Amino acid sequence: MTAPISRFPVPESIDELPEDIREAILAVQEKAGFVPNVFLMLAHRPAEFRAFFAYHDALMERESETLTKAEKEMIVVATSARNHCLYCVVAHGALVRIYGKDPLLADQVAINHRTAPLIERHRVMLDFALYCGLEVGELTDAWEAKLTEAGFTREDIWDIGAVAAFFGLSNRLVTLTATPPNDEFYLMGRVPRDK
Repeated sequence: MTAPISRFPVPESIDELPEDIREAILAVQEKAGFVPNVFLMLAHRPAEFRAFFAYHDALMERESETLTKAEKEMIVVATSARNHCLYCVVAHGALVRIYGKDPLLADQVAINHRTAPLIERHRVMLDFALYCGLEVGELTDAWEAKLTEAGFTREDIWDIGAVAAFFGLSNRLVTLTATPPNDEFYLMGRVPRDK
């Protein structure tokens, strides 16, 4: 039996959605080969769908000064694991595996980044992300010095904190709606993609 996508209504057909949302869903389906459940869950509220993905894309898709896509996804996995968000750990774990070209890294980061075989830059980045996402999150002089020494710019520091904060929101919405990860995410970055 397949788990429902959400405890709230989801569209029976993407054809019934506003054109911009339908196009966004079709574009991700074309790229990924399937529609991630979070898109259908958020389609329940079109204005929030637009706002969510506008901020997601502004944060996750733009080029950061030195922060890579793999590093951003590591932040998502580490903070989502602490927030007990299965959907985001599984979905973004797939992206860590793909961007980082490492089939083991996402699982290691999700369980405990402090014992994972990470370089110091990544350990400091994830320590700060968890501090931002789960604790006070204030950028103190001590944190700034530590992050700068690890090679991060002030703009990178903003991005680390913003990714942790944004995915705190995402984690809570997915948990609220009981949205499960798509089965396809589990194998991404572990086995070769069908041609």
